[in-house]
Amino acid sequence: QVQLVESGGGLVQAGGSLRLSCAASGRTFSMYAMGWFRQAPGKEREFVATISWRGGTTYYADSVKGRFTVSRDNAKNTVYLQMNSLKPEDTAVYYCARAKAPSTSDSTNDYDYWGQGTQVTVSS
Repeated sequence: QVQLVESGGGLVQAGGSLRLSCAASGRTFSMYAMGWFRQAPGKEREFVATISWRGGTTYYADSVKGRFTVSRDNAKNTVYLQMNSLKPEDTAVYYCARAKAPSTSDSTNDYDYWGQGTQVTVSS
């Protein structure tokens, strides 16, 4: 059983930065791509960023491209999401997820394990 635990969320002013972390249990972390998704109140969960199993490939939603950076440390079983130039519309619960394969994906259907989420609130 894989467990994912996010941390690093909080309240920040517009233009500020936060760094989310997602720690994974298990020995197979490095074999799979990882993803970040978010869900705002009343909205569907949406893709934010994904990173391949070795970290060589990353892919971002257009809404965060140039502001967010996804990375991973396989030795620590941890994936990160550095969020800069935050906007009020970035306010959401952020979830990390483990993909079913080593390659990246922006579809929730391609992820089988999810964390509990961490709240990010950006004030204007």
